[in-house]
Amino acid sequence: MIEELKRDAESMKDRLIEWRRDFHRHPEIATQERRTSSVVRDELEGFGIPVRSVAGTGLVGILEGRPGGRTVALRADMDALPLQEEGDKEYTSLNPGACHACGHDGHMAILMGAAQLLAGRKREFSGRVVFLFQPSEEKIPGGALGMIEEGALEGVDAVFGLHLWQSMPTATVGAVRGPMMAAADEFTIKVIGKGGHGSMPQQAVDPILAASNLVVNLQSIVSRNVDPLRSAVLSLGTIHGGTIYNIIPCDVTLTGTVRTFDEAIRDLMEKRVKEVAEASCAAHGARCEVAYSRGYPAVVNDAAMTDLALRVAGEVLGGKRVLDIDPVMGGEDFAYFLRKVPGAFLFFGMGDGTSFPHHHPKFDIDEAALPQAVSLMGSLALEYLEQRR
Repeated sequence: MIEELKRDAESMKDRLIEWRRDFHRHPEIATQERRTSSVVRDELEGFGIPVRSVAGTGLVGILEGRPGGRTVALRADMDALPLQEEGDKEYTSLNPGACHACGHDGHMAILMGAAQLLAGRKREFSGRVVFLFQPSEEKIPGGALGMIEEGALEGVDAVFGLHLWQSMPTATVGAVRGPMMAAADEFTIKVIGKGGHGSMPQQAVDPILAASNLVVNLQSIVSRNVDPLRSAVLSLGTIHGGTIYNIIPCDVTLTGTVRTFDEAIRDLMEKRVKEVAEASCAAHGARCEVAYSRGYPAVVNDAAMTDLALRVAGEVLGGKRVLDIDPVMGGEDFAYFLRKVPGAFLFFGMGDGTSFPHHHPKFDIDEAALPQAVSLMGSLALEYLEQRR
């Protein structure tokens, strides 16, 4: 069956590229994936798969095999980034300020290809396959929660997803048993002082000085409060304050992100960010307002489902194409699906011949990865359904 799926997936290569490039030309950012959703719906219904809308622009397609059996879900995200694309490729974004600089266009083409392959084999397996086309992965709170709330995982026994990964060679696969991607939180700290003339600092409370010390003090949290054998990252992304060289401003605003795998460390980081901000500002006679926002939880793969996925990947691609990889600090709202049902999230390499990383305005993928990823996802769904409970 695997060899048959591989052959059929390879025969779809031109169609997969056509789908992917169409999505690439017409990117739509989070919650606005209306054209994208319409295209996906038309294709799925053309394969004979009933589709319903969830979470705004999200879609759930259900393919029924023979009666009985289990239910497996496969997921692709649909949204583009709010980023102006650069470069002169023939399928450059036609939508100003939006581009598929992360690979979601490829994810949709892969899942549509898997849907077509499996729809043609619905009399050969027992159970059902649920196709999840999810909106708004790039924007917190994400689209996964809304899909779950509207019943997208109802009756689902396992869920699998993949992310095309630029830093891995094309047609390689990697996954981590347990925590694989980090919880991604963000914070804003407004340092409030007292403005004044730059020549008379004694009459002011300088928020720039307080903020400068705060930047340094925040970095001590990971080095001095987190167990060295556990992981956390704190990074400042922006700092804004002041209007001209000779005025001490009234306030300065900093923003940053915190990444963790462990919920206890996550709690600790939130607590210490607030404590360090308040103490650092108070030491300079200033005060602060801290807004700490929790993003997606950590992506935690089920060990048994990960083993299954990697075994199938070895059979589809060859054992040498299955790589040992480390967890990454990026975030993904696929985490919410994994909190509801067991499953696994995979990285699928597409980096051959590519130069620019994810979220770069010149990002692109090696399209040779598409049919191989289709055969993997189709084989994984069938292998899961054929297993005994």
